[in-house]
Amino acid sequence: MSQIRHIVFDIGKVLVHYDPEIPYQRLIPDEAKRRWFLENVCTGEWNIEQDRGRSWRDAEALLIAEHPGEADNIRAFRRHWHEMVPHAYDDTVAILEALIDSGHDVTMLTNFAADTFAEARERFSFLKRPRGVTVSGAIGAIKPDRAIYDTHAATFGLQPNATLFIDDSEKNVEGARAAGWQAVHFVGADGLRDDLRRLGVGV
Repeated sequence: MSQIRHIVFDIGKVLVHYDPEIPYQRLIPDEAKRRWFLENVCTGEWNIEQDRGRSWRDAEALLIAEHPGEADNIRAFRRHWHEMVPHAYDDTVAILEALIDSGHDVTMLTNFAADTFAEARERFSFLKRPRGVTVSGAIGAIKPDRAIYDTHAATFGLQPNATLFIDDSEKNVEGARAAGWQAVHFVGADGLRDDLRRLGVGV
């Protein structure tokens, strides 16, 4: 295992909380109807295509054609997106900033629509602190596709086997390992500190 020279953070559910159900608790108060809507209309599979670069206009049109009676709730996904990211994980942000402050090379790699990431970066100033970020929606590739890891490494001059990736998704962690990176599955700040210590990275 190579010494770690580069550290790459995921964003959603690692640095910033994300839960699409939050605004819909208000918009669709009935739990069964809300569950049906999020499992059959504005699904995770539908939303990931915006992370891949599909426009919200096209995404909404597709669903409205299939579910015309849900048009208002479909449009509400983007309109109320800001409610889905209510706060940062301060303990993980503290780790990120401590790594930067101690001289480590830190970047970010995220599945995120380009426009919503721009909003998040304005709301959460710490997202401007790392050396840079690869946003899936801006390049048309998403984790765990090999292309996004290779693009990130090439863009920021990372040596893959000396790169540590931190992500809450096991399939994205496996994607990073398949690209030759080291990677850890994020389950909380305490676990991340333990992983960093084990890998010889001081925080």
